[in-house]
Amino acid sequence: MGRALARVAVIVRAPAAWLWWPGLLSAAVGALVPGLTGRRIGLLAGAGLFLIVAGAVFLARRGRYRELARGASRAGKAVFLQDRRVTVRNWRRARRWWLLAAFLAAVGSSFAVPAAGGLALAGAGAGLWAKALWIGGLERDAETLFWVRAEWARSAPAAKPVPGYLTTGLAAGDALPGGARRRGRGPGRTGGAAVSAAR
Repeated sequence: MGRALARVAVIVRAPAAWLWWPGLLSAAVGALVPGLTGRRIGLLAGAGLFLIVAGAVFLARRGRYRELARGASRAGKAVFLQDRRVTVRNWRRARRWWLLAAFLAAVGSSFAVPAAGGLALAGAGAGLWAKALWIGGLERDAETLFWVRAEWARSAPAAKPVPGYLTTGLAAGDALPGGARRRGRGPGRTGGAAVSAAR
């Protein structure tokens, strides 16, 4: 029986928009209240948090990603390549309450430091988006796409339970290097045929 593989870059990229836009929205809402520190201090603190969080998220576990990428092996024929939209939907469904709680916490923090929490949330989204692009650079350099068994990456694609990545050629699946949607093409073909065609 074939196993489902999810794209590493797509998993990393999946939370980016769901942190970026709610973060900006909560920052905008927070800017409407003076808070304890005042709007000016809140916005300055938020800008600093945005940069710090974005940088920390981008740099986190990069060594682990490199290690897994270097040790990646070719995917066999009896695998199913998960569509990008399925990977994103699964991630969102598993964490929808966490995302709602993060948004509410960011809005609530504005009563103390206006907009700061929202900008920190947006920074996390920006950091993940940048990390997905960085993984895309690794994929282009290696001329392969990195995949992980879906059941291994329930927490994160570089978590300790993940023993290694699998690879296909750049043409496999329905997402480009870095996890962006492949334009001008229908849903990616799945199954062993897709892997064989992309070798």
